[in-house]
Amino acid sequence: MKNTALKNLYSEDIYFRVKFKQATGRYITNKHLDEFRKNLSAKFEIEVLGSSVQDKPISMIRFGEGKIKVLAWSQMHGNEGTTTKAIFDLLNSFQLIENDPLIDKVLQACSFFIIPVLNPDGAEAYTRINANKVDLNRDMQNLSQPESRILMSLYRRIQPDYCLNLHDQRTIFSAGEKPKPATLSFLTPSKDKDRSIDPARKISMSLIAGIAADLKKDLNEGIGRYDDGFNINCAGDTFQSLSTPTLLFEAGHFPGDYEREKTREYVFRALLSCLYQIASGIKTSNYQDYFEIPENREMFNDVIIRNALLEDRGKCDIAIQFKEMLTGDKVEFVPEVESIAAEISKFGHREIDAEGQEVLLPENARLNENVVVNKIIINSTELEVKYV
Repeated sequence: MKNTALKNLYSEDIYFRVKFKQATGRYITNKHLDEFRKNLSAKFEIEVLGSSVQDKPISMIRFGEGKIKVLAWSQMHGNEGTTTKAIFDLLNSFQLIENDPLIDKVLQACSFFIIPVLNPDGAEAYTRINANKVDLNRDMQNLSQPESRILMSLYRRIQPDYCLNLHDQRTIFSAGEKPKPATLSFLTPSKDKDRSIDPARKISMSLIAGIAADLKKDLNEGIGRYDDGFNINCAGDTFQSLSTPTLLFEAGHFPGDYEREKTREYVFRALLSCLYQIASGIKTSNYQDYFEIPENREMFNDVIIRNALLEDRGKCDIAIQFKEMLTGDKVEFVPEVESIAAEISKFGHREIDAEGQEVLLPENARLNENVVVNKIIINSTELEVKYV
């Protein structure tokens, strides 16, 4: 059931007003958080929870007056900053939009504890892992890393009623088996190996179903659902096993949006939908609608060249995937050949039809797997291999 109270906050002009424009693109670090904090009003409390492996501060922002406690964290994986940008926008909405019934309801009902950048070392290096090369989302039982311990310590301290685990996902994912990229994906993690559906999971399922309903008009078939295989080492599974309703958010690809600026807007809207539902009181009668959301599939490549002719392979398709490389303070997308086959069944975010013509590389370089292809030549015409 669509939450009509969200209608005004979904407008483009209001989103443009609350968007924190000093943080854009894929490279988001503590520097952006420091800049954002300069504009926070007195209603927000900031607490340094501890330090990363490389002694960078890990901060928590607290606000709201209500009894319902919501714990959220972003950039557990350092190279996943889209949800951090959306957090900035969300916090801006709470301080810039006045006398709005939705905002007032959420702030009166809930208290928020948000860690915008849990892995500041990984964020600065633009890596998934932390400085000790540990995936923090596989460390929630061992708690071998300071960042993992900080998150668990905060969880134990506040005993949240809800957990929001915020991530990015790769461009390879589709929402089901259709040529629809999964712009947003969600998961209610399992609490045990049997994937039991207890009251806590029903709550998180209902919340996700509500978000999907709210965003259906805009994203249509662009919302996916992750497989709920159990891994107790993950943050979501750990907290769900402790009977805390937990939602995994995954920011994915929107056509042409490799900088994830449109996706960030949808994450912002999804967060508003989630928080308004929490503030309004959860009814779990619709929890089975969660299973109507199509499961994610790895059905996309960034670029596919169809009907190509290669001297040593004959007629074939060529799949190209962008590798994300940090150059200075900007992420570059480097096109690299992933596979060459007679026919590739995946979809391309960009597709080039070679129409049976020979595909060459400049300077007669050999076109093969794992080769970087910034440009190709088809029928004497040079084309740049980049996103559109």
